[in-house]
Amino acid sequence: MKNNKILRVEGKVQNYDWGGKTYIPNLVSQSIDENETYAEYWLGAHLKAPSIVKIENDSISLDHFLSENKIENLGKKVTNEFGKLPYLFKVLDVNKMLSIQVHPSIEAAIKGYQTENEKGIALTAKNRNYKDQNHKPEIMVALSDFWLLHGFLERDKLIKNLKETKELSFLMDTFLEEGYLGLYKKVMEYSQEEVNEVLKPLVDRIYPKYLNNELEKSSPAYWSAKSLDNKNSQNIDRGIFSIYFFNILNVSKGEAVFQDAGVPHAYLEGKNMELMANSDNVLRGGLTSKHIDVEELIKNTKFEETIPEVLSGFENKSNGEIVFKTKAKDFELSKIELKATDIHNSISNSVEILIALNGAATVTQNNESLSLNKGESVLIKANTAYKINTTSEVEIYKAGVPK
Repeated sequence: MKNNKILRVEGKVQNYDWGGKTYIPNLVSQSIDENETYAEYWLGAHLKAPSIVKIENDSISLDHFLSENKIENLGKKVTNEFGKLPYLFKVLDVNKMLSIQVHPSIEAAIKGYQTENEKGIALTAKNRNYKDQNHKPEIMVALSDFWLLHGFLERDKLIKNLKETKELSFLMDTFLEEGYLGLYKKVMEYSQEEVNEVLKPLVDRIYPKYLNNELEKSSPAYWSAKSLDNKNSQNIDRGIFSIYFFNILNVSKGEAVFQDAGVPHAYLEGKNMELMANSDNVLRGGLTSKHIDVEELIKNTKFEETIPEVLSGFENKSNGEIVFKTKAKDFELSKIELKATDIHNSISNSVEILIALNGAATVTQNNESLSLNKGESVLIKANTAYKINTTSEVEIYKAGVPK
């Protein structure tokens, strides 16, 4: 068993307050605590919550397992290039809006990490920006109707938002004269008193409309009002400005969006699969009670219009796999959908992690096989020829490293 190429792996649930109540525990067959929220299910070797590999009657954390025989487990290329599992694989259930955030480039992460170390800021400190020396590009594939913020609006669309929102129209001159950077810097450097003064008239106008279901989800007013829901604070979150500055995207099940370094974004509502570089570096820009370092945020943000690219993936009809290609070297996400007569044949060029979201299948390699039922995951070592088949149907998401 210890030399098996296919192994059962179990992830870790993260109970952040923005999560839903039932989707993730129902997926992974975990009992539900009605007072708890279930935001993310992590599959990976991140030290904050490493997955567990099941070997015979024993369990070992994935980070330790992979370090024991790197070339056999990870593959030579991944071992040489990264030295560890380069990705983190997640299921997300977004019930409340996540914080607006930007991820640094790898060069910025290395520099920022070293600078904060030199300043003596503890890794666990609330004002720590850089938890590691890695970048964090990420791709998400919608598992339901999904809403998110993604990058700055095109110039004409941003001008239209400012014109049509009387409480923000005074910012037009700043945008026309100083562009995206000048506009964003102005509102992010406001004192909390100034934020309250500017946004209170807007909030007072849109919140009753939100409560009466008079706002469209495609409008910034809807999400700005939703960000206030169940909040008793006298202080208004400056992230509301960004909702009027950024693209509001609505993607359907099976559609994907890639977030590169420097692109401001926020998940608003829905369920998705997410695959990212193995990092926890987040620079926040609002919709949060957590630390916001405006200077560092501005230094790492791309101040340019973003025309969103919604990815539908490349389909390999011979084996039922749809691959979502990105520029990231750390990871590649794909979806495998099979019916009873289909067989998926593949060779893992790197370590792969698979999770079944629906249905059931069998993963086979030579004389070893493992069942893969809804919510279960398997790890496949590098350079393993394997096949997947089902007696009914199955929907699987797969994380790997591009060839």
